[in-house]
Amino acid sequence: MAKRRKGRPVNGVLLLDKPHGLSSNHALQTVKRIYFAQKAGHTGALDPLATGMLPICLGEGTKFSQYLLDTDKTYQVTAKLGVRTTTSDAGGEVVSTKTVDVSSEQLAVALESFRGTTQQVPSMYSALKHKGQPLYKYAREGIEVPRESRDITVFNLELLRFEHDEVELSIHVSKGTYIRTIVDDLGELLGCGAHVAHLRRSAVGNYPVDKMVTLPELEALLEKANEDEITPSDVLDPLLLPMNSAVDGMHCVYVDDMSANFLRHGNPVQAYNQPEAGSVQVYLGEDENDASAEFIGVGFINDDGLLAPKRIVVLEHY
Repeated sequence: MAKRRKGRPVNGVLLLDKPHGLSSNHALQTVKRIYFAQKAGHTGALDPLATGMLPICLGEGTKFSQYLLDTDKTYQVTAKLGVRTTTSDAGGEVVSTKTVDVSSEQLAVALESFRGTTQQVPSMYSALKHKGQPLYKYAREGIEVPRESRDITVFNLELLRFEHDEVELSIHVSKGTYIRTIVDDLGELLGCGAHVAHLRRSAVGNYPVDKMVTLPELEALLEKANEDEITPSDVLDPLLLPMNSAVDGMHCVYVDDMSANFLRHGNPVQAYNQPEAGSVQVYLGEDENDASAEFIGVGFINDDGLLAPKRIVVLEHY
């Protein structure tokens, strides 16, 4: 007999406003505990010193976390000029200090070089893995690992403030872009060094900023529900966004009950309105006008031109 999972089968995406000083994994485990969820996963770690939007996928929503890892993100960062550190942020050891003598014109020229598609070498203090170990573990042991440069895109870079030795920026970037590396590179271009003093992720894809919640807010809701003898899920679950929000913008196709059953068992089918190629959202329903259509997962068009399952939802009721 299969071992029963601890927790309840709650599904969806919570937009957590991660606080300063907390690791993404600690934040994830706290949300999982509050929701008493069977499964939980985050969608791209934020450094402990960073704050802001951290989408937490619960239950079957974890099947779609990769799509949020791959989406673009926006950050607000304050760079401290004149001081370079080992980790390129305020948590590292100081490597060098230099006098800051930078004009607005010099800063504008330097910032322009980051816009568009460029090559970036990931920081040693990143979660990228080498031989199964995160790079930051090698870095802490003083081991330098060769890293290949990769394409990144800065869709938008806006200067918000430049005062004395501080530069505040809003940066909209593609997946896999390291803001610390951009700031470190900026400091080198300006000839004075720089590190990240403050970093906040303000957006992930198209998720609404006003839907973010904090851990204290969640803890307060849980405590009040227990005090009022209300089932916690009644006040917590309305904060969750649906699972399909993780694949927003992907083409939608619709299948009937029989086809949905085939997909759940790993078999490809022919679907209404399917494209010639690519990944698609799959719904059980008639068409886009069917208000009762149910999201059942993500599929892809295979080499035979059929809709094949990729990530299919298995709902468990309690």
